[in-house]
Amino acid sequence: MLSAVPVAALDPNDPDAGAVAHYGDPAREQRLLDTAAGLVDRSHTGVLGVPGADRLGWLHSLTTQHLAGLAPWTGSELLVLSPHGHVEHHAVLTDDGETTWLDTGDAPGLLGFLERMRFLMRVEPAEVTADWALLSIVGPQTDEVLISLGVGPLLPPDLLSVPEAKFATGSVPPRPTAVYAAGRLAQGGWARRMPYGADLLVPRPVVPAVVEDLGLPMAGIWAFEALRVAARRPRAGFETDHKTLPAEVGWTGPAVHLEKGCYRGQETIARVHHLGRPPRKLALLHLDGITTDELPARHTPVLLEGGERPVGFVGTAVRHHELGMIALAVVKQNLTPDSALRVGPSTARIDPEP
Repeated sequence: MLSAVPVAALDPNDPDAGAVAHYGDPAREQRLLDTAAGLVDRSHTGVLGVPGADRLGWLHSLTTQHLAGLAPWTGSELLVLSPHGHVEHHAVLTDDGETTWLDTGDAPGLLGFLERMRFLMRVEPAEVTADWALLSIVGPQTDEVLISLGVGPLLPPDLLSVPEAKFATGSVPPRPTAVYAAGRLAQGGWARRMPYGADLLVPRPVVPAVVEDLGLPMAGIWAFEALRVAARRPRAGFETDHKTLPAEVGWTGPAVHLEKGCYRGQETIARVHHLGRPPRKLALLHLDGITTDELPARHTPVLLEGGERPVGFVGTAVRHHELGMIALAVVKQNLTPDSALRVGPSTARIDPEP
């Protein structure tokens, strides 16, 4: 029997405090997710349900994604921006033909925004986290697992390329920039193909039965996060702050449609896209001279060696089973792999891969 160590037992203030940190061997769990397939319980993730005849057109008008006419059993990603174009919310979505489901790190905040924007639209947004649980199958053997569930194989994620330098009106099809195929599960809920594997949204009462049917080894949220950092996938609230622009963390590709109509913050999106690089960028840092217990906390400043003025901040720092101590950070655009950096007691360098 695996011994589950909850995140709350290690740090009750961690945003993932409702999840299992690991099942005894985080490095082994990472290797499992890297080379085969494992199951990560992410049921602490917030979930919103948006039923109603106007749901897709309504969400299309409020967010950065092209959702008008979205085909049933399709997923994507979206952002809600401030009037100045800064990221306020990120969500991954799936539409089953009757309800649009949004999984997000800030369900109460996103729901509050949506409720303020309802007006006379035929939509009924609600938080359903208490009733629905998110599980993630991670690893290169995901398709085999989906086939065993009767929903696979699902097509791998389809991502539109981002037009360079200028808009090319009419050249981009009227579809989301990221398309994630989905399918109905026999136990209720759905499976959605993702870049790292697949997400399952299932009714909470059937979670034990789904886990038993899958028969996959379990992996904790530490392993999931370590692979996310190595893959340079940003997470809202971690690799974002109050002034984050989508282009700074790589969200223009999967979550922003550059040719759709008006939405809050669109002017900033267009300006950054036309004029060139944003002021900051997402970078993978290699950290030296520290132990696991000394990994920097979220939003620890990144400094130039010998300097005192921050040139960025750390989002998520982890111990990776192959790369060692690494961190995702948001840093100034002009920093290079040759830049000598410091994060707390650690020296740091930017990974040279783009």
